[in-house]
Amino acid sequence: MKHITFNPYRTIGIPNTTYLKSDSMFQHINQIKESDWVLFPEYWQVNSLVYGLNKKIFPSINSYHLGHDKIEMTRSLLSIVPKNVPYTLILPNNESGFETAINEMPFPFIAKEVRNSMGKGVYLINDVKEFREYAAISNVLYVQELLPIDRDMRIVYVGDDVVAAYWRVGNGESHLNNVAQGGEIVLELIPREAIDLVKHVAQTLGINHAGFDVAMVDDQFYIFEFNILFGNVGFQKLDVSVEDKIVEYIQKEDSKLNLDTMFVS
Repeated sequence: MKHITFNPYRTIGIPNTTYLKSDSMFQHINQIKESDWVLFPEYWQVNSLVYGLNKKIFPSINSYHLGHDKIEMTRSLLSIVPKNVPYTLILPNNESGFETAINEMPFPFIAKEVRNSMGKGVYLINDVKEFREYAAISNVLYVQELLPIDRDMRIVYVGDDVVAAYWRVGNGESHLNNVAQGGEIVLELIPREAIDLVKHVAQTLGINHAGFDVAMVDDQFYIFEFNILFGNVGFQKLDVSVEDKIVEYIQKEDSKLNLDTMFVS
């Protein structure tokens, strides 16, 4: 098997893998055509690889398309698990949208940039002035209820199963629990229901590489979002190799394809 990677840091240890710089993609079309899998392309490459060159990519095209934009992500979640999504408004950034948000979403609430990760672009909005400041830098108004939590869960799905799960506990100085924003990883039991929820969502949406952020309020679970390019600090603590899980998955997918070809023949 021959693989092309456009992200060597996420594919260290994966055998038979050649690294190409993403901006040199069109100078290596023949090499890409001869590969079995293309690993971790950048978002702008995905359509050309899948629809133009008919390549198998990892993560899946579903993961890229839904994980690229919080609006698309949230709407897909609302279509399958509406009770597990915090109350969210997605509105045009105009005066009508602004008035709707402040009339329907009680302060304080969370406002987000639709294309950001690691806790960046997430704002705690306490009043109209802060909301105006957010609106001045955002194309769309994306606002979400503030849940009464001091921790959340990071549940990581790779291939066709959950491979790691841990709590992220905030430092008490911020509304964010992300490790990149000072949150602490706590290796305590994750509720089975939360893991089953993530499995259901990932399998339904065709997501095969994502870190899901899940909150628990009383006995209810809420998915904030998922990130297809997640941090690896938790894996180091859990002694889990994501690369090994990726290899297992693509080998399994190739075996399925070979079996299908045999039966068709």
